[in-house]
Amino acid sequence: MMAYVISEDCIECGACAAECPVEAISEGDGKYEIDPDTCIECGNCAEVCPVGAPRAE
Repeated sequence: MMAYVISEDCIECGACAAECPVEAISEGDGKYEIDPDTCIECGNCAEVCPVGAPRAE
């Protein structure tokens, strides 16, 4: 399994960042971004996203 990434579907609501236990998610340019070196692949971000933007890659 690989780190999660956030697709262009992101609506910048911040729900994913609030649920990340290792603070791997931050605001980016037009969407949130996940630091692949920090991501622990827990899936919390994908579970809370209203548009399904975080995906395992």
